[in-house]
Amino acid sequence: MNARDRHEFEYQRKLEAEAAARDEPEAHPGQRFENQGLWVDLQIRAAMERGEFDDLPGAGKPLPGIDQTHDPDWWIKNLIEREQITVLPAALALRREDAELDEQLDRWARADDVRTTLDDFNRRVVGARRQLQGGPPVITPVRDVDLEVERWTQRREDRLRRTREQADPAPPRRRPGRLRRLFGRRRHEH
Repeated sequence: MNARDRHEFEYQRKLEAEAAARDEPEAHPGQRFENQGLWVDLQIRAAMERGEFDDLPGAGKPLPGIDQTHDPDWWIKNLIEREQITVLPAALALRREDAELDEQLDRWARADDVRTTLDDFNRRVVGARRQLQGGPPVITPVRDVDLEVERWTQRREDRLRRTREQADPAPPRRRPGRLRRLFGRRRHEH
C-alpha cells in the first residue's frame, strides 16, 4: 500500500468513526473513497436504525415480475401485463371484436360513423381471410352494413325512449275518494 492509499484508508476510518459517533453519516462533497459504496452503506444503516424502512409497501414479499427461474422474456411479459396488451391471432381478435361490436356501435351518435366503423371491420375480416398466416381459421362473418345501421337505429330509439320514460315518469294518480269527500261536503253544506 503506497502512502496515498494509506492516507485515504486512514481518512476513511476516521470518517466512519465520526459518523458512528454522531449516528448520522454525512456526505463529504468532492471526497474520493477507495470503496465508493461505504458512504452509501453508512446512510442506509443509519436510516434502518431510525426505522425509515419499517412498514414499506411490499415488505417481505418478492419483487413483482421477478421469477425464480431465468426467463429472457420477463420484461416483455411484464409490459404486456402492465399495459394490458392483448396479443391474439387475427382470427381470435376479430371474433372478440365481433362480440363487442354492437356495444362499440352504440357509442356513436351518427349513422355515418356506424357505417364507417362497419366498413373498417368488414375490410379487416376480408383481409384476414386472404392472408394465410397460420393459426385458427377466420370464421368471423362480415356484417351487412345497411342491416346493422337499421339495428343500431332501433337500439338508439329504444334507449332514447327509456331515457325519456325515466326522466318523465307518469304524474301521480289522484285519489278520487278524497275529492268526492271534499266536494260532497260542500254540496251538502249549501
